[in-house]
Amino acid sequence: MTSFLTLLHRELRLAGRQRFDVTLPLAVAVLILLLFPLSLGPEPDLLRRLAPAALWIAALLGALLGLDRLFNSDFEDGSLDHLVLSGLPLPLLVLGKALSHWLLTSPPMTAVALLMGVFLNLPGPAFLPLALAMTLGGAALTLLGTTIMALTLGARRGGALAGLLLLPLTLPIAIFGAGTVTAALSDLPTRPPLFLLGGILLGCLAVCPFLAAAALREALD
Repeated sequence: MTSFLTLLHRELRLAGRQRFDVTLPLAVAVLILLLFPLSLGPEPDLLRRLAPAALWIAALLGALLGLDRLFNSDFEDGSLDHLVLSGLPLPLLVLGKALSHWLLTSPPMTAVALLMGVFLNLPGPAFLPLALAMTLGGAALTLLGTTIMALTLGARRGGALAGLLLLPLTLPIAIFGAGTVTAALSDLPTRPPLFLLGGILLGCLAVCPFLAAAALREALD
């Protein structure tokens, strides 16, 4: 546990020195959400109907921009070898990387989504389901992204390849995330899509750290 907390502190400290990498996904998400009303017009009903999809598209595209710093820099400067030799099990190493990325991206992205929800004319009852869906979906997306980045580590044009592999896997997260907000807008129960998002997250927790650990071991060998 001490090694895990040390790794988490290291990742957060390094991210604090690279603020551009942290703020870029948020800036991209805000820009995408600003383009929706500008291109569709200021009709409140239309913006309200399209808001769930717009918010999740912006969150997914923004999250993709921050994934490349998970392993690449450590792999290039040799730090990843030292982390592996530190004695921390590789699945816990992956979880530490994923948790640090989630802490740096998901809460700020959720805050941006809530703020832009006002801009997109979302009603008040939709904000809590949106925050819960963003939290669960962001964690699942982080675990999937961590695994894909480990699988493409060291590959030529690994960033483009990772995006192609990751986008299809994020479709269920986007569908159920947007469905949660749509259900809230339609006065329907929001628990079913939230439970499905929670199930996806639990499945990712059970599988992704071990797949990513195996991919890292192969890349380092």
